[in-house]
Amino acid sequence: MLGTVLLLLALAKPACPSPASVASRRAEALKKLLEVFGMEDPPAPPAHFKQPPQYMVDLFNTVANADGVTKNPDILEGNTVRSFLDKTHSEEMRFLFVLSSVAKNEKILTAELHLFRLWSRITEGPKRHHFCQVSVYQVLEKDKPDSPGGKKLVAARLVSLQTSGWEVFAITPAVREWTEDESSNQGLLVTVQGPEGSLLDPPPLQFASGRGHHESKKPMLILFTDDGRRGASLPVTGFPDLKPHVPDLPAEMPVPKLARSRSTRSLDRLQPCQRHPLSVDFEEIGWSGWIISPRGYNAFHCKGSCPFPLGENMRPTNHATVQSIINALKLSEGVSSPCCVPDKLYSINLLYFDDDENVVLKQYDDMVAGSCGCH
Repeated sequence: MLGTVLLLLALAKPACPSPASVASRRAEALKKLLEVFGMEDPPAPPAHFKQPPQYMVDLFNTVANADGVTKNPDILEGNTVRSFLDKTHSEEMRFLFVLSSVAKNEKILTAELHLFRLWSRITEGPKRHHFCQVSVYQVLEKDKPDSPGGKKLVAARLVSLQTSGWEVFAITPAVREWTEDESSNQGLLVTVQGPEGSLLDPPPLQFASGRGHHESKKPMLILFTDDGRRGASLPVTGFPDLKPHVPDLPAEMPVPKLARSRSTRSLDRLQPCQRHPLSVDFEEIGWSGWIISPRGYNAFHCKGSCPFPLGENMRPTNHATVQSIINALKLSEGVSSPCCVPDKLYSINLLYFDDDENVVLKQYDDMVAGSCGCH
């Protein structure tokens, strides 16, 4: 009999999870988290230290605060910005950008060619130029771009020779063709002409190339795209300032050590519905090798009771108010009290390296609980 009791107790006692099951559960959880971020596998970290383009860093800081939370939902066009560096590494003004990392479901909204304009070689005399025309051509025939039908004009404008800095050319139609038919991507050709249209030799204006110039000045293609992902239809007004406000939490009541677990659960039920911190640390998860910014963020979570009667401070919906009344008066069986859930959600932004070591800025909806209410 004693042996039977001991056996039943042994069977009833929860077994400690094995290291293998813990590792399996962690892998499953991280896979689910990757799905939230729209990925099947985490990108491989760059083989060597790589500085992200300053344009992408500045864009991230414009769109998001230090925690990655979106400052304003209308700043970014689409929900993804991709940067590509020139692959030709040529001193000629021929550029090639490999777009294999662009997903088939991504809609190309805007494509921009970013070229860094060097200080010009302005000559003295009556033929001195102050402006020149820069033309960007889509190469149609790789080996004969200057032949009839070998190239197609996609952008052109006058550029001043008095300064240096970045010049941006919109080339959306060409990039849309490349993403529809990858084999059509034969690159770009840039020419410099005088104001009257004549080719200048040597050209007074030069752009930084992939060779012989600092990494920060390399030619770059920027794509603004939308992958069609959209979050829940909760209110998105009132985006946070530079730091999300953390509501004052009531001081923790002393709880006897032995009874802490049960007492803590009781206190959670007694405390009103409110927002609590929930830290997501990318380094702890093992993603710090490919995520540039942020290093982590505060997702927040909602916890607490929704007791009858529901006050305005609990931000109840009309449905929650009715449910609370039905529950309190026991007018119907099986009706629980309303739940404490997020009623405002904010998006966050990730700046990261993809598998091809291109830098991507992506915005993810409904990642931060902005406030909590009884629903």
